[in-house]
Amino acid sequence: MKFNPPLSLQQLALFISAEFEGNPDFVISGLNEIHMVESGDVTFVDHPKYYDKALNSNATTIIINKKVDCPEGKSLLFHDKPFDAFISIIRKFKPFEAATNSVSPKAIIGEGTVIQPGAFIGNYVKIGKNCLIHANASIYDHCILGDNVIIHSNSVIGADAYYFQRRPEGYKKFESCGSVILEDDVEVGALCSIDKGVTGDTIISKGTKLDNHCQVGHDTFIGQNCLIGAHAAIAGVTRIEDDVILWGRVSINKDIVIGKGAVILATSGVDKSMEGGKTYFGVPAIEVRKAWRQVAAMRKLPDLLTELQKKVNS
Repeated sequence: MKFNPPLSLQQLALFISAEFEGNPDFVISGLNEIHMVESGDVTFVDHPKYYDKALNSNATTIIINKKVDCPEGKSLLFHDKPFDAFISIIRKFKPFEAATNSVSPKAIIGEGTVIQPGAFIGNYVKIGKNCLIHANASIYDHCILGDNVIIHSNSVIGADAYYFQRRPEGYKKFESCGSVILEDDVEVGALCSIDKGVTGDTIISKGTKLDNHCQVGHDTFIGQNCLIGAHAAIAGVTRIEDDVILWGRVSINKDIVIGKGAVILATSGVDKSMEGGKTYFGVPAIEVRKAWRQVAAMRKLPDLLTELQKKVNS
């Protein structure tokens, strides 16, 4: 998320009631979670395990709950609850805006696009030319659709990230301020959910097609011309490169990279990154030839056990 206009260190410190170290006029141009930060961003850290990662990241301003030396070229904000402070910044600079119409007057809709009755188009949505949004689809605020995009009924584009911090009193929601970008010629089947990025974007690239009942988690990137089968579940911060095929009911863990041209067969579960250009199957998924050998061996196991029992009894 970018601030428009940028903030100064002193301005942000006053807003979150924090002490700071650094030039009061130090420029803060954006806000991001740790795995997406770039120069000019503010991020937060509240656990000693991640102090070094945050302080040495590309973020140039860090909200932290411990007094530490300020790295060269950066600034620090000291706060007892960095997570809460970070959320308060999101709520301030990208607040929720209640809808007043089924199709927001603040949305930009391209020539030739058809929006069927019952569809919802949120504030600041941008939709390109010759798109088709079917009945009861919902496109949340700030989402961006390219040209020739099709969204089938009851799909939701831009729901909040599934991201919570556990507290003694319950779970604290990490407010989402990112978006979803669907590039040209993307098609999303019925009853799909594509979550927005927490502070960045979830991106589905040109020509990719999703079957019905697919879930795409926050901050995921899906490359060009991929096929995603029905009931696929893709966790957040996953990267799927071009020309990948995921058949039905494939589940992919978070922070996974699926290489270009990989094929993952139906009902597989992926718990680690996969090289491109190969076919995989199983739970956990492995290269398909090895998986088939394991299946064949398992089928022989009852007969082998029977033979072994006969030898024991003889």
